[in-house]
Amino acid sequence: MINLNETDRRLIALLKLDGRASITQLATKMKVSRATVQFRLDRLIKAGIINRFTIELASRENENLIKAVMMISIEGSQEKVVTSHLRQMPEIVNSYTTNGKWDLVLVIETVNLVDFDRTLREVRQIRGIRNSETSILLTSA
Repeated sequence: MINLNETDRRLIALLKLDGRASITQLATKMKVSRATVQFRLDRLIKAGIINRFTIELASRENENLIKAVMMISIEGSQEKVVTSHLRQMPEIVNSYTTNGKWDLVLVIETVNLVDFDRTLREVRQIRGIRNSETSILLTSA
Protein backbone atom coordinates (compact mmCIF):
# COMPACT_ATOMS: atom_id res chain seq x y z
CA MET A 1 0.00 0.00 0.00
CA ILE A 2 1.32 3.43 -0.87
CA ASN A 3 1.02 6.49 1.31
CA LEU A 4 -1.25 9.09 -0.23
CA ASN A 5 -0.13 12.70 -0.03
CA GLU A 6 -2.15 15.85 -0.64
CA THR A 7 -1.52 15.77 -4.42
CA ASP A 8 -2.78 12.19 -4.63
CA ARG A 9 -5.87 13.05 -2.61
CA ARG A 10 -6.62 16.09 -4.80
CA LEU A 11 -6.27 13.97 -7.93
CA ILE A 12 -8.64 11.33 -6.55
CA ALA A 13 -11.15 14.00 -5.52
CA LEU A 14 -11.12 15.55 -9.01
CA LEU A 15 -11.56 12.14 -10.63
CA LYS A 16 -14.53 11.41 -8.36
CA LEU A 17 -16.15 14.58 -9.70
CA ASP A 18 -15.30 13.82 -13.33
CA GLY A 19 -13.75 10.46 -14.19
CA ARG A 20 -13.53 11.52 -17.83
CA ALA A 21 -11.36 14.59 -17.20
CA SER A 22 -8.26 14.66 -19.39
CA ILE A 23 -4.74 14.69 -18.01
CA THR A 24 -4.42 18.28 -19.23
CA GLN A 25 -7.62 19.37 -17.46
CA LEU A 26 -6.53 17.67 -14.24
CA ALA A 27 -3.05 19.23 -14.41
CA THR A 28 -4.55 22.68 -14.92
CA LYS A 29 -6.94 22.33 -11.98
CA MET A 30 -4.19 20.95 -9.74
CA LYS A 31 -1.60 23.49 -10.93
CA VAL A 32 0.96 20.76 -11.64
CA SER A 33 2.52 19.42 -14.83
CA ARG A 34 0.83 16.87 -17.07
CA ALA A 35 3.73 14.50 -16.33
CA THR A 36 3.02 14.76 -12.59
CA VAL A 37 -0.64 13.88 -13.08
CA GLN A 38 0.19 10.99 -15.42
CA PHE A 39 2.84 9.62 -13.03
CA ARG A 40 0.53 9.80 -10.02
CA LEU A 41 -2.42 8.34 -11.92
CA ASP A 42 -0.32 5.41 -13.14
CA ARG A 43 1.01 4.85 -9.60
CA LEU A 44 -2.51 4.91 -8.08
CA ILE A 45 -3.76 2.41 -10.65
CA LYS A 46 -0.75 0.11 -10.22
CA ALA A 47 -1.12 0.18 -6.42
CA GLY A 48 -4.81 -0.73 -6.69
CA ILE A 49 -5.99 2.56 -5.15
CA ILE A 50 -7.94 3.27 -8.35
CA ASN A 51 -9.64 0.12 -9.58
CA ARG A 52 -11.85 1.48 -12.33
CA PHE A 53 -13.30 4.58 -13.92
CA THR A 54 -17.06 4.82 -14.14
CA ILE A 55 -19.85 7.04 -15.36
CA GLU A 56 -22.75 8.77 -13.68
CA LEU A 57 -26.00 8.84 -15.61
CA ALA A 58 -28.21 11.90 -15.91
CA SER A 59 -30.96 11.82 -13.32
CA ARG A 60 -33.73 11.01 -15.81
CA GLU A 61 -31.75 8.02 -17.09
CA ASN A 62 -30.82 7.04 -13.56
CA GLU A 63 -34.43 7.01 -12.30
CA ASN A 64 -35.36 4.05 -14.53
CA LEU A 65 -32.62 1.78 -13.19
CA ILE A 66 -33.44 -1.20 -11.03
CA LYS A 67 -31.57 -0.46 -7.78
CA ALA A 68 -31.08 -2.83 -4.88
CA VAL A 69 -28.96 -3.60 -1.88
CA MET A 70 -27.71 -7.13 -1.37
CA MET A 71 -26.30 -8.37 1.89
CA ILE A 72 -24.03 -11.41 1.71
CA SER A 73 -22.27 -13.64 4.19
CA ILE A 74 -18.95 -15.16 3.20
CA GLU A 75 -17.55 -18.56 4.12
CA GLY A 76 -14.44 -18.45 6.30
CA SER A 77 -11.47 -16.81 4.63
CA GLN A 78 -12.99 -16.44 1.14
CA GLU A 79 -13.40 -12.64 1.30
CA LYS A 80 -10.56 -11.85 -1.15
CA VAL A 81 -11.80 -14.37 -3.70
CA VAL A 82 -15.39 -13.15 -3.40
CA THR A 83 -14.52 -9.44 -3.60
CA SER A 84 -12.25 -10.08 -6.58
CA HIS A 85 -15.19 -11.58 -8.49
CA LEU A 86 -17.56 -8.82 -7.39
CA ARG A 87 -15.20 -6.07 -8.64
CA GLN A 88 -15.49 -7.50 -12.15
CA MET A 89 -19.26 -7.06 -12.23
CA PRO A 90 -20.30 -3.64 -13.59
CA GLU A 91 -23.77 -3.98 -12.05
CA ILE A 92 -22.22 -3.75 -8.57
CA VAL A 93 -21.68 -0.03 -8.16
CA ASN A 94 -20.52 -0.10 -4.51
CA SER A 95 -19.64 -2.63 -1.86
CA TYR A 96 -19.16 -2.18 1.86
CA THR A 97 -17.85 -4.41 4.61
CA THR A 98 -20.05 -4.46 7.66
CA ASN A 99 -20.47 -6.11 11.02
CA GLY A 100 -23.25 -8.31 12.33
CA LYS A 101 -24.96 -11.09 10.39
CA TRP A 102 -23.73 -9.93 6.96
CA ASP A 103 -20.12 -9.55 5.81
CA LEU A 104 -20.69 -7.34 2.74
CA VAL A 105 -23.41 -4.99 1.52
CA LEU A 106 -23.57 -4.51 -2.25
CA VAL A 107 -25.31 -1.75 -4.17
CA ILE A 108 -26.63 -3.13 -7.45
CA GLU A 109 -27.95 -1.19 -10.47
CA THR A 110 -29.32 -2.78 -13.64
CA VAL A 111 -31.32 -1.50 -16.58
CA ASN A 112 -34.08 -4.14 -16.37
CA LEU A 113 -35.38 -7.07 -14.34
CA VAL A 114 -33.82 -9.67 -16.63
CA ASP A 115 -30.35 -8.21 -15.97
CA PHE A 116 -31.20 -7.88 -12.29
CA ASP A 117 -32.15 -11.55 -12.04
CA ARG A 118 -28.99 -12.58 -13.92
CA THR A 119 -26.85 -10.45 -11.62
CA LEU A 120 -28.37 -12.02 -8.50
CA ARG A 121 -27.74 -15.51 -9.87
CA GLU A 122 -24.15 -14.66 -10.79
CA VAL A 123 -23.42 -13.24 -7.35
CA ARG A 124 -24.98 -16.23 -5.58
CA GLN A 125 -22.89 -18.63 -7.70
CA ILE A 126 -19.59 -17.11 -6.60
CA ARG A 127 -17.66 -19.69 -4.63
CA GLY A 128 -17.39 -18.60 -1.00
CA ILE A 129 -20.78 -16.90 -0.69
CA ARG A 130 -22.74 -18.66 2.05
CA ASN A 131 -25.99 -16.70 2.11
CA SER A 132 -27.58 -13.54 0.73
CA GLU A 133 -30.59 -11.28 1.10
CA THR A 134 -31.61 -8.67 -1.46
CA SER A 135 -33.97 -5.69 -1.27
CA ILE A 136 -35.03 -3.64 -4.28
CA LEU A 137 -35.01 0.10 -3.59
CA LEU A 138 -38.39 1.55 -4.52
CA THR A 139 -38.42 5.31 -3.80
CA SER A 140 -36.11 7.69 -2.01
CA ALA A 141 -37.42 9.13 1.23
